[in-house]
Amino acid sequence: MADIYKQLAKKLDALPNAYPATASGVELKILRKIFSPEEAALALRLKPFPETADQIAKRLRKSVAEMRSCLDAMAKKGQIGSLRMHGEQKYALMPFVIGIYEFQVNRIDKELADLLEEYAPTLLPAVGSQKPALGRVIPANASLKADLTILAYEDMRRIIAESRSFALRECICRKERALEGRPCRHPVETCLGLSSEAGAFDYFNYAGRIVSRDEALRVLDQTEKEGLVHVSFNVREEQVFVCNCCTCCCGFLRGMREFHAPYLLARSNFVAHIDPGNCEDCGACGGTRCPMEAITAEGATAAVLSHRCIGCGVCSIVCPTGAIRLIRRPGPETDVPPKNIVHWSVERLSSRRGPLTRLALRIWLARHGG
Repeated sequence: MADIYKQLAKKLDALPNAYPATASGVELKILRKIFSPEEAALALRLKPFPETADQIAKRLRKSVAEMRSCLDAMAKKGQIGSLRMHGEQKYALMPFVIGIYEFQVNRIDKELADLLEEYAPTLLPAVGSQKPALGRVIPANASLKADLTILAYEDMRRIIAESRSFALRECICRKERALEGRPCRHPVETCLGLSSEAGAFDYFNYAGRIVSRDEALRVLDQTEKEGLVHVSFNVREEQVFVCNCCTCCCGFLRGMREFHAPYLLARSNFVAHIDPGNCEDCGACGGTRCPMEAITAEGATAAVLSHRCIGCGVCSIVCPTGAIRLIRRPGPETDVPPKNIVHWSVERLSSRRGPLTRLALRIWLARHGG
């Protein structure tokens, strides 16, 4: 088992999200910290799409009880994915980001935080180097003009309304930075898990606590007041999480600002617009409020640098005169995200490996009802 961690790292790097090798081998140190050799060996034998414990046991020639016990133990350690699908609990090998890293929220310590910070300048640019983007900004509803047509995947409250199960979790990015001596002034418990399945988190909820739809909506209200940015998967359907991101800690925004990873986060299809007739140039919308420093002074009023604006809308919430609203970007500046995570994975692997991979994946999806 001497190179089991190299094998696991290679398998994680083969996933759409990437897990690149380094000269220092820090990516292997991270895996050694998270997995025992035996756990790494089992993770290697899991597929990157969900299977039941019965299916995995049959494939690996183990008893179902033994297999379920091992899988549940690994899921509790955040080493693999465990989710409710069509009324069945299923398990899968997850990417490192988004996946294994976020699942370490209850296990992270100073040693792991140091390793993750060392790896970030390599990992985040790799994850954010290929289309389509991993995450997507979802604008704050209060910032949108009333006459706009808002699509379902652009409306965080509609996404919450159409979900049936909710889990509230701590933000591992803020916990990591606190361990590094850079604590954040924002609340830690701000990450929401979502599911269209009833009772999705009753069996397993990744160290979160089950909350109601009303409490999930209250989290949105609170985080918008805090100036945090709603971020979810860059897909149109079947959302499973929403992060509420700050620039000082959160990987999505740090990746864009510090590590120049353009496809880590897609901006929304909106841009902030300031009505100069109503703007009093009070400065509430700029400074640390704008996560991308996209608002600047221009004469007697503020102005938006549209090329920097990510369309999050946190500026408009604090405008005392209502001078700021989000408007839809011109057609050439907008994009339509992939349908769901399966289609996203096909597009991302195609970007990384070329058109032949895309064709092979399309054929596989067709055969498996994808």
